[in-house]
Amino acid sequence: MRYLDSLNLKSNIECFILIEPGLGFLIPVLQERYKTSKIVVLHIDDFPQKEGIPTLNSIETSDIQKFLETHIPEIDIDRIKIIEWRASMNFYKDKYVKILSQVVEFLKRTDAGKRTTAVFGRRWVKNFFRNIANVNHPLLYKQAAVPVIVTGSAPGLEQAIPVIQKAQEKCLIIAASSSVMALSAGGITADIVIATDGGSWALKHIYPFYRSNNTAALAVNLCAALPSQCANTPTLLINDGSFWQSLILHALSLPSLIIPQRGTVTATAVELAMILSSGNIYLAGMDFSVDDIRTHTRPYSFDSLFFSGATRLTPFYSQSFTRSSLLREGGSMEIYAQWFKSQLAKWSKKIFSIGGNAIFDRGLPPEHTDKKKTYEYFKAATAGETSLFVKRGVEALLSAIDNREYEKNLKQELIPLLFPGEDNVTEKELKTAIKEIAGLKD
Repeated sequence: MRYLDSLNLKSNIECFILIEPGLGFLIPVLQERYKTSKIVVLHIDDFPQKEGIPTLNSIETSDIQKFLETHIPEIDIDRIKIIEWRASMNFYKDKYVKILSQVVEFLKRTDAGKRTTAVFGRRWVKNFFRNIANVNHPLLYKQAAVPVIVTGSAPGLEQAIPVIQKAQEKCLIIAASSSVMALSAGGITADIVIATDGGSWALKHIYPFYRSNNTAALAVNLCAALPSQCANTPTLLINDGSFWQSLILHALSLPSLIIPQRGTVTATAVELAMILSSGNIYLAGMDFSVDDIRTHTRPYSFDSLFFSGATRLTPFYSQSFTRSSLLREGGSMEIYAQWFKSQLAKWSKKIFSIGGNAIFDRGLPPEHTDKKKTYEYFKAATAGETSLFVKRGVEALLSAIDNREYEKNLKQELIPLLFPGEDNVTEKELKTAIKEIAGLKD
């Protein structure tokens, strides 16, 4: 009790993360003082689990990030408090520090995600309803047994292009939409182009896909910004696992893959590769670093914007310098790089690197498969009466909000998206906002 008093904890803490609290003497005191707050426990060794307390034991062999994603509520970071137990730190030393650094990394990434949600939440929901009306050919799949090349748009992709050119007939190529232009310039056709960005600027990455008469399928997060041409393209739907998305897709009988949002399309692409194939996975163009003033591979969709905006006082290279400096200072690359590094320790040893990716130290394996790439693993289905999808989706969502069993979860997910920073949103206001953003009238 005296130890907690010394921490001068704020009264608005909604979630406590306890790192190796030993026998857990702090837990009942916290429960008494913060009756409605959630307590999450991380143990380095095995300890008895207290009833009703999410606990992760044997932490060195467990997925800490996944555990935290599951149990930490989506609240402001200043309402989450890490409580350290100094006796455990003195005993476990480096092991303890590694656990603490992973928790801090998770909170940084969560905070960055929440800031993005506050800005783009309404746009994501609007994109979702617009996109389900364009899903004419949902793609079905069965797991393949071929190697997969996953491409991002970092400068390192240029080094990988010659390798991909030689291997493309034997590999399934999953390309982030931002890398399509560079691949096309190298004579490489992707099999699946993946898009997850909800901003309207992301359309500039997808237009080259259609201008090059690309025959690839799309893999899309339904909250992404997509052009109307997508209606005629076989599409693998990605559901971020939220209840509101799953509910609507189930009501419309649309098949989807569940891949949580990671903040970067390359993370989603790697997880997609692991779902679609049991073969080796090769990563290219995922540097998560800036090469002098170069931030992306060449050619790149946004280059035309910088060239067209260049003047005598703001030449192209000056703009590139400013942009690279902002990326360094922003810190997002470092956050994603740290996430990838932690994941590589948990992902299977079948993931390799080509093209000099800065954060990966696994090179090409000594042997390569000679299996041929085929398309027997994918089948385009017919979605049905898509003109009614928006209306039916909204009706399913509103009906679920009226259901006491689902109401709480839906409000927790939708209010931060549609009313960022607001706490006292009525059910009527929420329903009205859903209908308005979907383009339906009362």
